[in-house]
Amino acid sequence: MKYIVIGLGNFGLALAEKLTKLGNEVIGVDSSMTKVESVKEKISHAICLDATDEYTMGGLPYKDTDVVVIAIGENTGANIMATAIIKKLHPNRIISRAIDPLHETILEAMDIHTIIHPEEETAEKWAKKLSLKGLVESFELSGKYSIVEIRLPQKFVGKSPVEIEFRAKYNLVLVTVIKILAEKSIFGKVKRVNEVQGVVNNETPLEKGDILVLYGDNDDIKTFIRESSSEE
Repeated sequence: MKYIVIGLGNFGLALAEKLTKLGNEVIGVDSSMTKVESVKEKISHAICLDATDEYTMGGLPYKDTDVVVIAIGENTGANIMATAIIKKLHPNRIISRAIDPLHETILEAMDIHTIIHPEEETAEKWAKKLSLKGLVESFELSGKYSIVEIRLPQKFVGKSPVEIEFRAKYNLVLVTVIKILAEKSIFGKVKRVNEVQGVVNNETPLEKGDILVLYGDNDDIKTFIRESSSEE
């Protein structure tokens, strides 16, 4: 996949590097030439641009980009300006960093659906989320095993856990299922609310929108995600 990461501070730089190591093409953008020079050997491309200047930002290859991440964290105004410009230039998937609750509220009002909180979430975790299709959340228990939340692949809609054979076929344990409920936010937009189902009934068919909570070896999890998404 192809990404543009705007803002090469600690979080943005770490995210750009980890996405690159996972085999993605990454364009890093920052207004500091020093930061750009320091990273140009570590990621696919590094460009010195003012992210608040719509004219210069218009030259980036948005048409061929899957996701744009606004990782600016030291300047709320610059983050909001850059987000607004990207919203206009790249109407596909946009992820922006929230510095505080008020900033997050503004981003929600701008219809930004995916918001990063670097103080709570690591760059490595976000690199995995972005690189593995369907991955919602991951909790690494060791270098080998993790608990992950994965959106139910389309091929499994209407099937029960016993029919999918998580343990026998994929060597994974289905811990539980999370149902997604919807409620209105103060801006009239739909926000997602989780409802954990507890102990799974292996005979109950899974529904579109369900999130699977799986435990297993990291390699088996990657194989499950790759095989499930490739058949959709």
